Amino acid sequence: MEKIHAYYKQNFNISDSDWDYFSSKLTQQNFKKKTKILNIGETEKHLSFIDKGIVRLFIPKEDYDFTFGFTFADSFHSVYDSFLNQSPSTCCAEAITDTTLWRLTFDDLQSVYAKTSIGNLIGRKAAEQLYLFKAQREFSLLNKTAEERYLELFEMRPELIRHIPLKYIASYIGVTPQALSRIRRRIT
Repeated sequence: MEKIHAYYKQNFNISDSDWDYFSSKLTQQNFKKKTKILNIGETEKHLSFIDKGIVRLFIPKEDYDFTFGFTFADSFHSVYDSFLNQSPSTCCAEAITDTTLWRLTFDDLQSVYAKTSIGNLIGRKAAEQLYLFKAQREFSLLNKTAEERYLELFEMRPELIRHIPLKYIASYIGVTPQALSRIRRRIT
């Protein structure tokens, strides 16, 4: 929890009393590699901060999974539309590696908003981070080649990308695993 405290202290200058209240609402949850965090049809009940690990967001298809996002350590994670609306999710979330999340329920977040001076700022920053992730992904799909998307992902987290199976990376950048192999051969 010290990692989160340092993050909130540095980014929000959270007071000790606000931190005490906020941290009392957090629960730690560990997920083993390849464990589903959320299934289609389940409602996202948590806004999470990834302490360690990688989470994949995807839509399962009959022949393959369509991967549309990865979330890494030191980032917020949520299937945010389901969380905001408290409605069934249309996608899945899965731990790609052993993952530790610090989680805040929807109801507890509402309480943090109401009872702390920093709650709304924390919620806004989490929403902004999740929105920017989505907007950057859309921009990338519309304006970049598959090779550029691969290089961008590799530049973002080169130390972590080796933990992501190539079939997920291929799906994420919108190509087949064979096309990704050709891209990788060209750039190495």
